[in-house]
Amino acid sequence: MRRVAVVLFNLGGPDQPAAVRPFLENLFMDPAILRVPGFIRPWLGRFIAGRRTAAAQANYALIGGGSPLLALTRAQGEALQASLNGAADGTEYRCFVAMRYWHPFAAETVREVQAWGAEEVLLLPLYPQFSTTTTGSSFTDWHAACAAAGASWPTQALCCWHSDPGFAAATAALVRAAHAEALARLPAGTRLRVLFSAHGLPESIIKRGDPYQWQVERTVAAVVAQLDLPMDLPGLDHVVCYQSRVTPQKWIGPSTEAEIERAAHDKVAVLVCPIAFVSDHSETLVELDMEYREVAHKAGVPGYFRVPAQNSDPGFIAALAGLVRHAHGSGRALCSHAGGRQCPKAQTGCPHGKAAA
Repeated sequence: MRRVAVVLFNLGGPDQPAAVRPFLENLFMDPAILRVPGFIRPWLGRFIAGRRTAAAQANYALIGGGSPLLALTRAQGEALQASLNGAADGTEYRCFVAMRYWHPFAAETVREVQAWGAEEVLLLPLYPQFSTTTTGSSFTDWHAACAAAGASWPTQALCCWHSDPGFAAATAALVRAAHAEALARLPAGTRLRVLFSAHGLPESIIKRGDPYQWQVERTVAAVVAQLDLPMDLPGLDHVVCYQSRVTPQKWIGPSTEAEIERAAHDKVAVLVCPIAFVSDHSETLVELDMEYREVAHKAGVPGYFRVPAQNSDPGFIAALAGLVRHAHGSGRALCSHAGGRQCPKAQTGCPHGKAAA
């Protein structure tokens, strides 16, 4: 049995109130996030983290004092591992978790992979859409951790799976069920609009060629295509929007909050679908479930509902297993859900372009 380590990348989150500040410092001192000269970044990163700590601790207090992201990601890894090892293909897969800004860091995971005796490594970001700020940063961090540990394996990286048919179908199934439930709870005749909400980015990063926004739009198109079927949801009222703005500069839009207010003006209920998050964390459990619900209530939106995150949904885990098998069988060191590069040439942040340079 050939041993293949599947490394699941995610953001990470503080596991207790005391971890909030160091988590934020790690976040804001990442050069992929805070794009300022290196000699300024340590000071500015700590300053921003200090300013945001109290508010962040208050948010985490609403969900038990810490993030559930690690537990949910580990559960995804366990389910994925069971699915992958269900096929007798001469390969033993084991899933590991590497977080970017809190434990387990990449260096810890590298040691775990070494101790298991992996013969190959496949990197699986739990970000459907590639961004230099998320998947790109995690890839860089992983390779640095491997170099520091003297670890070297044949490695494949799945860079994006934004419009993978399995992922789109699994997401559409969640939207379909939530849409039906929302309509059943609304007064007859009330219209319902789906807000596909993704984490935002500063517009300047997108203008530098980051493919994230383009890929988010492809994700929504793929999911809506799965819903636009006879007797299903033809002509679905929907919009792509962006949440979680944290700096004063101009961010990509429209904002989720603005779309909630527009829905109030149009007298339509909203069903919010987190389209770039596949696990619950503060931005779904606090921002979407609490803060934006209050915005909707105050604005007079007729109803506010949310599509659940994928977490360990069986359809989603099956899609991940398909992605892993496809990437592993592709023979490519860098692989998208469809094999080669998917981004237009204008998206200069696409890792396929950099790999070819």
